[in-house]
Amino acid sequence: MRSFIKYFFFFALPLIISCADKFDINQFASDNNNVNIGGDTVYIQLSPSWIGFNKPQDIYIGKEPFIYVADTDNDRIVMMNLAGQILSTRSIKKPIAISQDFRLNLIVCSEFDTLIGGVTKTYSAVYKLNLVAANHQINIADIVRLLPNDFTPANEQRLYKAVTTFYDNSFYVARQGPSNSSIFNPDNSILIFHPKSFYGKGEGDTLIGRVANIDPVSSGLISANQISSMASLNKKNLDFIGTLTGNNNFKAQWFHYQVTAIDERYVSQFSPQDRVDFVIPNRFSQPEGSWVDNSGNIFIADAGKDSVYIFNSFGEELQSFGGRTVFKSPHGIAFFDRTLYVADTGNNRILRFILSTDL
Repeated sequence: MRSFIKYFFFFALPLIISCADKFDINQFASDNNNVNIGGDTVYIQLSPSWIGFNKPQDIYIGKEPFIYVADTDNDRIVMMNLAGQILSTRSIKKPIAISQDFRLNLIVCSEFDTLIGGVTKTYSAVYKLNLVAANHQINIADIVRLLPNDFTPANEQRLYKAVTTFYDNSFYVARQGPSNSSIFNPDNSILIFHPKSFYGKGEGDTLIGRVANIDPVSSGLISANQISSMASLNKKNLDFIGTLTGNNNFKAQWFHYQVTAIDERYVSQFSPQDRVDFVIPNRFSQPEGSWVDNSGNIFIADAGKDSVYIFNSFGEELQSFGGRTVFKSPHGIAFFDRTLYVADTGNNRILRFILSTDL
């Protein structure tokens, strides 16, 4: 059977080359380690690439589903259909991360300018856009700034880098910053937002605090050391995948929310003693994007290795690929309907891939 599949793709792929470009598997071994695809399965790039972007740093498949791109250096959010047609755009300064709740609100990490003492100051910011009220016309959607809520010098140094939403419309925002000596409010933290409806107080969101028991500068598991992306698991729990760019041996982690008779806290789903691929020390270089599909498969975009890694829900590596001939500093990643989407940041484009077995 394996021989049949090999011969089938040898003769069949030239027939589809007009709409997809086949990668030479040997090219993946030349630049980086551990990024080869093995066996008969390869990822095929779909044509054309989606261009017209300027350093896009995130891509998100919404619940509708529409595709949202944080087109960072064009200062806009781009809303597209699955065919890649741009439906609308929204001007917003330097967007870098996007998520969406089940009320179809977008939550965006970006930047905000304000005048203080006659001087323009730029702060990292978090916004929420109400798409339903605007009939999904993102260009006129109501927008509310959730953060920052004050303009102290300390807040000027803080960066909001990642966001993820959960089944109950609560969401987390990952914050980075240089001041991490405080045990009560270090810059490197995960902030918790709950809908006001949780408390019978109508519409909107409430910042209720930070996730406890997560070390801001740890080089081990369950760390908030410069979280660069978060992706919830699309289940009725508070688990999420996080990537980190700080000094950490485990730069992609599964944060599992554990409830015991003693307390509630995040623990690592995997231990190095488990010897699973996902938590091999120093596996990743600069992971900037993460996604979890409905089957529990985990996708990581590593900007430092110009590569994409894919794991199953047991932490076993499936197909991984990339290298400098494929990507340049990929940041965002998403998966929907058998198609993998990558924000190829350094090449100013969105790339799409499909498994050869799905052709």
